[in-house]
Amino acid sequence: MVKVLVSACLLGAPVRYNGKDKKSGSPILERWVREGRVVSACPEVLGGLGTPRAPSEIVPINGLRRVAANTGRDVTVEFERGAALAFEQALANDVRVAVLKEGSPSCGSAWTYDGTFTGTRVACEGVTTALLRSKGIHVFSEDQIDAADALVETLDA
Repeated sequence: MVKVLVSACLLGAPVRYNGKDKKSGSPILERWVREGRVVSACPEVLGGLGTPRAPSEIVPINGLRRVAANTGRDVTVEFERGAALAFEQALANDVRVAVLKEGSPSCGSAWTYDGTFTGTRVACEGVTTALLRSKGIHVFSEDQIDAADALVETLDA
């Protein structure tokens, strides 16, 4: 059975920067939970950031891609550590598919925010998504659960 890494906030865990969740309510996610497919992870918490925490965005600093909190604190190390630990969980559970929270500086798969903290979106993948994809894991957003499910069914066959 193919396992799926899922952002903990989508499963109802209050781990977002504001101490809240983004519970999906998707019947597919609910079925995956019942089937025992889901591996839950919040890379930001795994990386050592508390809940609640200052909002963070990916920012270009001196030509490098960094993650900064709106307080100005560089939290790149915590985001990279969380990505590595999420990947370790995926590896330990033979995960081949992930459904992660779109827009997050960790989990965004198509876009994140531009680092100005003005709500401006840019085409950019999050730190965890980039790592997972580089290791061959298929990453989808919560808006692509149907496509993720189709891939899971194909991989299960």
